[in-house]
Amino acid sequence: MGKRQSDGEETPRPAPVEYGAAVDRYLAAADLGSASRRVYRISLYGWAWPLVDRRAPTGPERRGSQPPVVPLALLDDPKAPERLRRGLDDRAAAARPRTLARELACLRAAAAWWLAQGWITADPATGLTAPTPFPGPAHAPSGAPTGAGATAAAPDRARAVLALRAPLRELTLWHLLHESRAAVEQVLALDIDHLDLGHRRTRERAVRPLSWGSGTARLLPMLLAGRTAGPVFVTGRRAPVTTAAADRCPLTGRGRLSYRRAAELFSTATGPLDPAGRGWTLLVLRERAPGQGPAPR
Repeated sequence: MGKRQSDGEETPRPAPVEYGAAVDRYLAAADLGSASRRVYRISLYGWAWPLVDRRAPTGPERRGSQPPVVPLALLDDPKAPERLRRGLDDRAAAARPRTLARELACLRAAAAWWLAQGWITADPATGLTAPTPFPGPAHAPSGAPTGAGATAAAPDRARAVLALRAPLRELTLWHLLHESRAAVEQVLALDIDHLDLGHRRTRERAVRPLSWGSGTARLLPMLLAGRTAGPVFVTGRRAPVTTAAADRCPLTGRGRLSYRRAAELFSTATGPLDPAGRGWTLLVLRERAPGQGPAPR
């Protein structure tokens, strides 16, 4: 804890000078279980190697390896994003796309917290995108093309969307909309204290009940790491001073994501899937794949 001033308030703790110490401080503040904390630590330590232009260990050696000593200031180096990009490409040769997406999400969550503390001045993960497998022949309609330029028939459009490469925030929103079948406005209005993560549903204080499945359950803790209050889905920039307190994250100062912005991002992301090239609307996520039964009322 920081030292207390004469008025009873705590002085800010000084920024750590070493990356590993910053990881430890972040994990100490994050609302994570012991298993998730261990996964985050391994993932975040793994990013230390490319920051000093070294190849990270793979296989069993990865879990028990000690990361190199890395000055935290290297995250502000203009070359940091490119170093991390090379590390991501190198890691892709040994890890599954889902693992890469999780590890990148860990880095994004930690970087957002460090930015909020004022320890770094730029997000080194900006522009990084983990590869995600696209539905192959087993998931595509008979005779349909596969790969990044493939299109999908209506019953499979939601599945194709959820396989896209996208930032953690968008993937979480899309999974939650698809699995809950809730209205977009209802999902974007969610606050963190509305969520009962353990039971995959909203608490009684939420305006309307809502539940979700395994995809959302996997992504939500990563999206919310380090945040305990405020909107679930927030913008990438600090909100204007005129933004209501209820629509602003008290930790990062970012505002609640709007329907218009969410819709714009979705249509842009789904443009390559749309034969017309215009992109789809968020309503696509409420479509049900064959065998799922009727949508909940």
